[in-house]
Amino acid sequence: MLKMMQDIGNKLEAKMDNSQETLSKDIQDIKLKQEEMQNTITEIKNSLEAANSRIQEAEEQISKVEDRLVEITDVEQKREKRLKTNEESLRDLWDRVKINPRRNSLGHILIKLTKIKDEKILKAAREKKQITYKRNPIRLSADFSAEILQARREWHDILNMMKGKKPPTKTTLPSKALIQI
Repeated sequence: MLKMMQDIGNKLEAKMDNSQETLSKDIQDIKLKQEEMQNTITEIKNSLEAANSRIQEAEEQISKVEDRLVEITDVEQKREKRLKTNEESLRDLWDRVKINPRRNSLGHILIKLTKIKDEKILKAAREKKQITYKRNPIRLSADFSAEILQARREWHDILNMMKGKKPPTKTTLPSKALIQI
């Protein structure tokens, strides 16, 4: 009986050792899996942080674009208001002149557009020598741009001074060029 008890004790001890080894292996496996999960969680956190930073950058860019859009719409609204006032003043002028559509030419009208800063439109109109307004052609016969008016003012003073002194009609310069006034 004693021997039997010893055999049972030895068997239990062997089973306990075997169970302990199995448990220690399971614990090691669990620790390894826990470390892997921890690494995976860290990677997920890093990728989330990167995604969040990209989202914040995108939101900042979107807000900048929205601000720029608001600025552009404000400028466009101001331009529309100026265009409407110019059209109204042109309509008033048109009504005052009492345009006859059968008539080819009107008298000369000088229009000064002080609020238009974009010279490209005016230069293109000058090149074509014609503008169409409400399906009626308007012919441009004279160029009164700011540069030309300034040049005329400068020469006006010189010519008035020369008329006052009454120089001879022909003047010979040292290079033998003749000037006729």
